[in-house]
Amino acid sequence: MDQRTHRPNPSLRAAQAGRLGMKPAKLFALGATMAALCGGAQAQVATAADTASAIAKATTSAPWLACSRLTDDKAARLACYDELAQQVTAPAPAAPAPLSTAASALTEVPPQPVAVALAIAADQGCKDARYSELSRFWELESGSNCGTFGIRGYRPISLSVVRASATNDQPSSPAVGHTAAEPVDYNRTEARIQVSVRTKIAQGLLTQGSPGLSDSLWFGYTQQSYWQLFSPNLSRPFRSTDHEPEVVYVYPSTLNLPFDWKLRYTGVGLVHQSNGQSQPLSRSWNRVYLMAGFEQSNQWRIQARAWQRIHESNGSDDNPDITDYIGHGELLAAWNVNPDNTLVATVRNSLNVSNRGSVRLEWLKTLTGNDNKKSALRLHTQLFSGYGDTLIDYNVRRTVLSVGLSLVDF
Repeated sequence: MDQRTHRPNPSLRAAQAGRLGMKPAKLFALGATMAALCGGAQAQVATAADTASAIAKATTSAPWLACSRLTDDKAARLACYDELAQQVTAPAPAAPAPLSTAASALTEVPPQPVAVALAIAADQGCKDARYSELSRFWELESGSNCGTFGIRGYRPISLSVVRASATNDQPSSPAVGHTAAEPVDYNRTEARIQVSVRTKIAQGLLTQGSPGLSDSLWFGYTQQSYWQLFSPNLSRPFRSTDHEPEVVYVYPSTLNLPFDWKLRYTGVGLVHQSNGQSQPLSRSWNRVYLMAGFEQSNQWRIQARAWQRIHESNGSDDNPDITDYIGHGELLAAWNVNPDNTLVATVRNSLNVSNRGSVRLEWLKTLTGNDNKKSALRLHTQLFSGYGDTLIDYNVRRTVLSVGLSLVDF
């Protein structure tokens, strides 16, 4: 029977009231009071439950979104969802909660520190300072991932003034027709401009079975120019410009080593370097290399490379003896003295009887803006001694001091 159309018999209601020993008016008043109390309690319980649900939903929405962004590592994504589920899932009550319990539900929503951290990591990626410097630089972990085809810095992007012990006025090479006919009176003080960028073109190629880790394939390009800015008599020409495109594959590692060191990555690369000149100033070579990166906490890091030149025929080889001067490998060691100062040393050696190579010492100091916030710029001081500071000078020993500004990464 439809309760909306049912009309109780007034005489029947009066009879029931008489059996209860109440007058109809008093019975109606008691019913109205009980209905008001029950309705208010239900409304209070519903309001408390709805508010608690809204707070829980608002608290957990960003972390769930962070998990959904881990698209490149299914294992890490599933682990993220599992952890959040354990934090936010609560058993359903067996019976309607009393008013005191419903009211206290507003203060019982648990905090989400791990989930919030995941949300921050999803937004910051390779800028998340909780990850080590090498992890952020090569995006070795899912949390330090910034995705593919973004533009990042590679080697320092810099503008410097340099002073050299000597300038190669008449470049030469053992290759036929590769020696300049006449010397040029270049100034030993020059300006140096370096632009170096890279982009990740693929990731997760071989690390699907390694939760939290991600390998990557990169393309990089570096251009370094020496500009005779202080030679107006020569019309301020660019004395040398080197172009260096590169393809690098990086595989992550978490191998623990003695004295708290860790092997963080290994990799392989293919690089071409040339100066874009015609004979007699043309210089170029191609090489493949193996590399590895190590770090101790976030204070020390070491990067090692060993390369093999790709053979060229005698007729097309601009510089057949280049490895006797530039070397067969390099070792870079960096020390973060404090958050504002970094010292770097790079050593190259020919690893043969000639024992030639070079040493490069660098000091990078973070600059602070007017609002006392650290900028991305560094004061960059560099001292180089040896062979190969530029491709045209590969077989000329020089000592070069430079001071300028660098943008290390962005």
